[in-house]
Amino acid sequence: MFTPKLVTTLRSYDREQFSADVTAGIIVGIVALPLAIAFAIASGVTPERGLYTAIVAGFLISVLGGSRVQIGGPTGAFVVIVYGIVQQYGLAGLTAATLMAGVMLVAMGLARLGTIIKFIPHPLITGFTSGIAVIIFVGQLKDLFGLSMGPVPADFVEKVVAYGEHAGTINAQALAIGIASLAIVLWWPKVSRRIPSPFVALVVTTALVTLMDLPVETVGSRFGTLPSSLPHPVVPHLSFAELQRLVSPAFTIALLGAIESLLSAVVADGMIGTRHRSNMELVAQGIANIASPIFGGIPATGAIARTATNVKSGGRTPVAGIVHAVVLLLITLFFGKWAALIPMATLAAILVVVAYQMSEWRTFRDELRGPRSDIAVLLVSFFLTVLVDLTVAIEVGMVLAAFLFMHRMSEVTNVSAVTRELRREAASDDEDDAHAMGTYDIPAGVEVYEVNGAFFFGAAETFKDTLNKVGRKPLVLVVRMRNVSVLDATALRALRDVVRRSHRDRTLVLIAEIHAQPLLALERSALMEELGPESVCTTLDDALVRARDFLAARTPTPPMGTPIAP
Repeated sequence: MFTPKLVTTLRSYDREQFSADVTAGIIVGIVALPLAIAFAIASGVTPERGLYTAIVAGFLISVLGGSRVQIGGPTGAFVVIVYGIVQQYGLAGLTAATLMAGVMLVAMGLARLGTIIKFIPHPLITGFTSGIAVIIFVGQLKDLFGLSMGPVPADFVEKVVAYGEHAGTINAQALAIGIASLAIVLWWPKVSRRIPSPFVALVVTTALVTLMDLPVETVGSRFGTLPSSLPHPVVPHLSFAELQRLVSPAFTIALLGAIESLLSAVVADGMIGTRHRSNMELVAQGIANIASPIFGGIPATGAIARTATNVKSGGRTPVAGIVHAVVLLLITLFFGKWAALIPMATLAAILVVVAYQMSEWRTFRDELRGPRSDIAVLLVSFFLTVLVDLTVAIEVGMVLAAFLFMHRMSEVTNVSAVTRELRREAASDDEDDAHAMGTYDIPAGVEVYEVNGAFFFGAAETFKDTLNKVGRKPLVLVVRMRNVSVLDATALRALRDVVRRSHRDRTLVLIAEIHAQPLLALERSALMEELGPESVCTTLDDALVRARDFLAARTPTPPMGTPIAP
């Protein structure tokens, strides 16, 4: 469970696979170059931080990860949360939050929470992912159109208003470069898929701007020359109060990183027919997010697009991911100065395509045709992501989804009187069915109620309300629980209230056909002492025998000499 896939794959490694992995790693490294720079800029940090993230985190995720082909690095999913943290807490706050998120991810992996993705509703994932895509798209309009304006406001509405106020400052040359970049990214795959289209767009447009000396803003004109070395490791020093404020964004980074990496690993499994080790993957993601900020990076996770590129290029082991990190390191060390010539409009165009692919608009449209509760989760998470904050969107979305799920569960859980059905004379045709309808002899004064579904706090009031509607109080109340698989504390309290009220009415309460988990919960509670072990019966027949004995004990014995009617 906690063995990296690299260790497993190297046991049967050969020269042919090494050649394929090296080729795939070089291709993915070239793809990752513009994306790493673009995601860093969109996140509100300098471009080299994206490269540091792809190098350090990408290397560790491949070396320690639980997937054969996972490629790690900065992704679009983190743009919104990173930008917000930088604006509110600065780079030191971002470093601390990422470190804390890394520790959380390691803890999640060691606690074997690798199946966490199963508990995240798909409408919630679609909602905040589409919301992030909208924010990324809108955030690129300034560079795509070359607008002459100051810093872009962080708030979505204020950002749109600011764009409108500066609409007359469009730079025609920047827009032309942006459109050319879009055309190349979309058209080049029809020519060749061996050379990544974003890289082609980057090379062609950079050459055009440099050779023609176009008045277009570049990475160098905004950020200066990129460093040609990795920074020295630095750990931020923050007060305890500042760390407390960073717990919420750190948790969002951890949850988002877990979701994205596990989703990417699942997609990769489907492409190559293998199974990843989810807990080891979380541990690797955590270690990567501890190391990345120490070396000047930002949060990292599994990148679905780069992982898919790796698979399509022939990568089948973590060696491809290691080569991808080495390629980016060599580019940083020896060609970093050339990255300063990249036009900002080109990076904006690349991110526009990323935002479109990330939007999942077809999935979003299909989700709108689903149940109302899922639509509510989808729209709430989408609009909160766009208009408020990603952290709030995830928290509210999860709580809303949980409440709606519990509401649906309480609706499918029902409590009904089945005495009449069990007394029906129409016996089952199957003589071997000992529990068929009509095979029970239920004495007068005995009422049988059956609980169907999860007996939890959402259904507890339904149980009490149903039994409160009983007009004539029975002498014996049998609660049949053959279809109850879960019993929680609130349901136990409701059952205890019924037992106490019944005892005041001198009514015997019997529990029949109870399963293991509800029985264990009952035995651990004080209710078992009030009921008595003899009141918990294995079968309904045993409960009816116990009821007859109770009724017989309550029937007064006629005095000696009393004539008996013939």
